[in-house]
Amino acid sequence: MTRRDTIIERCATQGLRMTGPRRVIAEVLDTSRDHPDVEELHARANARDNRISLATVYRTVKLFEEQGILEKVDFGDGRARYEDAERDHHDHLIDLDTGRVIEFVDPEIEKLQERIAAKLGYELRGHRLELYGVKRPPRDDG
Repeated sequence: MTRRDTIIERCATQGLRMTGPRRVIAEVLDTSRDHPDVEELHARANARDNRISLATVYRTVKLFEEQGILEKVDFGDGRARYEDAERDHHDHLIDLDTGRVIEFVDPEIEKLQERIAAKLGYELRGHRLELYGVKRPPRDDG
């Protein structure tokens, strides 16, 4: 999934002061290819700079979310996770056994959602789709 600007660039555009810890947290978020929660972000940021506290990560994530830089996602596991708000549109499939989150885009699903909205008299302005499943056992074709 692509983005227009880095989180640091968008913070600068919005006039946010970029302290050292905020910069590290932004860099960690920019390089994350998953949907980390605050504890995971803290562990990654703290590995780069062990002076970054969990409270700093909480405050920074809240600030970035309020500024529209991050988006909070909840996959029903009780953990608020975060992803870049400017990533290209995508949907999620959550593996209920492992917690793994798989991002996907399906043009047929996108068209179907547009048709459903139109059929109900609406112009679709956005949506969020989350699928939850477990891996099927391999078929035994023997």
